[in-house]
Parts: sequence; structure tokens; C-alpha cells
Amino acid sequence: MSINGKVALVTGAGQGIGRAIALRLSADGANIAIVDMKEDKMKAVADEVRKVGGAGRKATTFKADVTKRDDVFAAVDHAEKEHGGFDIMVNNAGIASIQPISEVTSEELDKILKVNVAGVLWGIQAAAKKFKDRKQKGKIISASSIAGHEGFPLLGVYSATKFAVRALTQAAAKEFASAGITVNAYCPGVVGTDMWVEIDRRMAEITGAKIGENYDKFVGGIALGRAQTPEDVAAFVSYLAGPDSDYMTGQAPMIDGGLVYR
Repeated sequence: MSINGKVALVTGAGQGIGRAIALRLSADGANIAIVDMKEDKMKAVADEVRKVGGAGRKATTFKADVTKRDDVFAAVDHAEKEHGGFDIMVNNAGIASIQPISEVTSEELDKILKVNVAGVLWGIQAAAKKFKDRKQKGKIISASSIAGHEGFPLLGVYSATKFAVRALTQAAAKEFASAGITVNAYCPGVVGTDMWVEIDRRMAEITGAKIGENYDKFVGGIALGRAQTPEDVAAFVSYLAGPDSDYMTGQAPMIDGGLVYR
């Protein structure tokens, strides 16, 4: 079943997984509000969205810092105003932090908490308010990770933020269910994006391994035998955004090719 004519907002949509999600939702029929901090990248993705979606597909861009609550609420207002509705919120924006727990600084902790946890919280709040104001059902979908199911060495703080996304997802699902709002998360594994390039680089720096060794070690543990693509993640997000997942809420399934099992 399609999401034809729905309006979806995707944060962190200027590149990587967010870009893939925007393109997939467009291909499946949605009009897209692209939210990011990088205007040039947003414009490029908007052009791709219109091309993939075909005639009549709409794409708008909105520069916002997800750590700022007012920015996120303004982005949701923009999506509704420009597209004439609002149906799907994808809280995709996030950053990584790679270091031993013993060396985490207050500045590093504050930064990642603001992006990965507060950014998701503001998105949940803004979307739920908009759905309620419009007296309609809606979908809220947020980025967690396999690191939200298992803590990994050198990714302790990152893991903590992704565990937090699962907690917010469960609590919000219970709070908003009576309004017809579903809240779920997606948990990717090792995805071939710039984020994993940085993770591998930092791990190599800390452990003394060669560039690529840590990445190859993680990929070697994937049952399906290959690294994940952003499109793999986007396909699952499309399911969460569509009507086939209407009876699903409060969940954070892993889509990782068979790496972490729960």
C-alpha cells in the first residue's frame, strides 16, 4: 500500500540515510520536507526528490538546527504550510561519538545528547502537537541503532543516546496511542556512509589498527555477508511510514543484515 499524497518531513536529509529516506518516500508517493543545516546539500536532494517522484511531486527545504526546539517546531509548521498537510515525521538527524568512556568530556557529552536525544524529543513533540492540532492520526519514526540494543566499545556515549531514543519511542507510543499516533524507531547496523568512515577513522586512531580494519571486522560479522546501504534502511522506514505498519507502535526493530540478535 502506498503513501501517495502524504506529507513527510525528514531531518538530516542532506546526505546518507536521510537522503535515501527522502528519495524512497518520494518514490512511494509522498511530498517531502527536507530539513538539514547544509543548504546546498538540501537543494541537491530536493532536485533528486522531484525527479524520482515524477510529475507533481513536491519537495521543500528548511534549514534547522534540531538541537533547538523552536527550529524543529518551525520546520513542522513549514512542512504543513508548503504541502498543505502533515502526516509523517522522520527524526533521522544524528551524530556519532567515538572514544573510550574514560575520556569523554562534558562538551562532547553535551553535544551528542543535544543532537541525538533532544533533537528526537523535539521532533516527537512537534509532530504530535501538529497531528493533534489537525485532529488526525500520524506517524513518528526516529533513528536508533543496533547500538541502542547493545553497547559497543568506544561507542559508549553514542550507544547511550540510542538507548534513549528507544525509551522515548516506547513512552511516546504509550502517551499518544489514544490520539491515533504511532511512534516507532529503526535500528540500522553498519551502513556505508560518511558516518561510518568517521567511526572507522577514529577507531583506527585509538586502537592503532589500519584504516578499514575495524569496518571490515564489523562487516565480517554480518550474516548476509555485506555492508548495509542507506537504501536498505530507507525501505524499512517506508514500511513504518505506510499503512501496513498501522498496528505497530513503540517498537525499535533492528535492520542490520544479521549482526545483533535480540
